[in-house]
Amino acid sequence: MAPITERTIEQAANSVLGSPLQMLRRTLVFMAIVFVLATAGFVAAGWSLGDATYMVTLTIFSVGFGEVRPIDTFWLRTLAMATIVLGCTGMIVLTGALIQVFAHYQLKSLLGIDRMQTQIERLTDHTIICGFGRIGVQLAKELHAARAQFIIVERSAAKIAEAEALRFLTLTADATDEASLELAGISRARVLATVLPDDATNVFITLSARNLNPRLEIIARGELPTTEGKLIHAGADKVVLPTHIGAERIAELIIYPSTAKFIGESPQLRDFKRGMNEFGLELEAVVVPKNSALAGETVAEAERRGRSGFFIVQIDRAATGGGEPQSFVHPGEDVKIEAGDTLVLVIRGSRVAAGAVFNTPRTQGPVGRGYASVSE
Repeated sequence: MAPITERTIEQAANSVLGSPLQMLRRTLVFMAIVFVLATAGFVAAGWSLGDATYMVTLTIFSVGFGEVRPIDTFWLRTLAMATIVLGCTGMIVLTGALIQVFAHYQLKSLLGIDRMQTQIERLTDHTIICGFGRIGVQLAKELHAARAQFIIVERSAAKIAEAEALRFLTLTADATDEASLELAGISRARVLATVLPDDATNVFITLSARNLNPRLEIIARGELPTTEGKLIHAGADKVVLPTHIGAERIAELIIYPSTAKFIGESPQLRDFKRGMNEFGLELEAVVVPKNSALAGETVAEAERRGRSGFFIVQIDRAATGGGEPQSFVHPGEDVKIEAGDTLVLVIRGSRVAAGAVFNTPRTQGPVGRGYASVSE
């Protein structure tokens, strides 16, 4: 069953004698013409304007108080019959048009459509989320937690009910329809995120959104890597590939298992990490493996091999030989890195590439005269 929206109500109303307001206007115009012509006809027959107006009013409304003057000529009888037929018919149509208008707006009020539309019209600099699937749900929850204004455009009634249960602002419509995007306030929006699982649909929505609002920032989801170029060409500012991001995140968890231990339950460090993310920086902690090529090298050498993709901001060294644990905050370039050290890194490039520098094993060259062990 198709969801009931303002558009479906309008279509149902328009299928019956046209738009309710248009029908009401046309009927009022028709009744005014009948009233004026009938009054003019009685005045032409020698009646006063007051008597003519009173007679036409009684006839049209079928009150039947009696004739003001005798209707004893062919002209008067013809005029009276025409006024009865046209006037009474017009009143029946007018009554139906009024009922249709009242029912139309009462139904909209009952369904909360007017309230919803009012909320949408108040939105400015908001985000339009096209699709309420797995990614759409998480995106909406994150924006809601951040108190950001957003609206969800989804055509599935079941998903709309799920979104409304979470108290999210929704619009039951097809995001591929430009009229739906306009209804969602795309001209006033700041960002549009199309996160549907179908690449072709996301490309089409991106094209429509870019055409409607050239200043809009568009973030599009892509399933296949080959779709990224199509989305950029269609007008997307950024493309997110969930599969690629998921695999990359798993790799980062494998490479940086110590990050969670380092941050722990500290809300300050978590806020600091999120703040760094806004500037394209990442805070990670890595333990130097025993056979790492960087074991025994200096901080300066490690950063050189990383090609300035990261900076070492802290070194935590476990206690050895009964001594105390050591912590080097803002270590100098000449501080040597030892196997087992926990390094806190500020990464401004690829986290995977940065981890690869520390996980690169130390290689041994042939041992003999003229040869020495080689570290890479």
